Amino acid sequence: MLPQLKALNLDIINLTGILDILLVTYVIYRFMRIIQGTRAVQLIKGLVVLLVGTTVTSWFHLYTLNWLLQQVMTGLVVALPIVFQPELRRALESLGRGKFFARSMSTLKEADRSRMINEVVRAITVLTKNKMGALIIIERVTGLEEYIDTGVKVDGIVSGEFLVNIFIPNTPLHDGAVVIRGDRVAAAACFLPLSENPDISKELGTRHRAGIGITEVSDALAVIVSEETGAISLALDGVLDRMLDESTLKQKLSEALEPKTNNSLSGVLRRNEE
Repeated sequence: MLPQLKALNLDIINLTGILDILLVTYVIYRFMRIIQGTRAVQLIKGLVVLLVGTTVTSWFHLYTLNWLLQQVMTGLVVALPIVFQPELRRALESLGRGKFFARSMSTLKEADRSRMINEVVRAITVLTKNKMGALIIIERVTGLEEYIDTGVKVDGIVSGEFLVNIFIPNTPLHDGAVVIRGDRVAAAACFLPLSENPDISKELGTRHRAGIGITEVSDALAVIVSEETGAISLALDGVLDRMLDESTLKQKLSEALEPKTNNSLSGVLRRNEE
């Protein structure tokens, strides 16, 4: 009986160890996805160089250089939370809205969500044809109240005509971003954080950087119309998708705003139909 208990305990320990490794691997994977395309990647490369340098100088008994590198590493323990503040904020917000383990669901009903998307695309069609610059932010799970407070509160139903009217040049609200919450325009002329990603193309201006910036610190969607070319772009998770047409924009918005359960149900229905 005793050997059997020992074998059972060993099996449990092995399963626990495997589960532990899998969880750590998944957390590291999710963290790398969060920081992908941000300056944190370059900072981590710098940390790896310092760690390798500290190890090598220890092996070769380069005591002075090793001591200097150790002091730098000690200072980084204090500096890292400051340097990685944007990335840490993204990670904590992702954890808070359950994005580590599940995709969030939209609170809008399907009909209201579809109408809102159609109205946004209808407005974008007019704006791009007339080369009127625009920045439309669609709130999802992460609240954007701090950015809404920087603009003019509106609280109006989303409509194509309303959105076009806001972005007419030289009108009081045309500068800044429109924030959509649910099926309502929450505010206009809002100020957004600019992305500091060094890999962003130099030809992109403040409007595009603001659109990318808000998606780096939240799960919002940013629809951007270039004032110079009329080109349509969509930013999500810090990544900019450029040169879209109206039908592609509508498809991407629908996919991003559709709850996961609906996606799964649609897939099952399509498979049953086939």
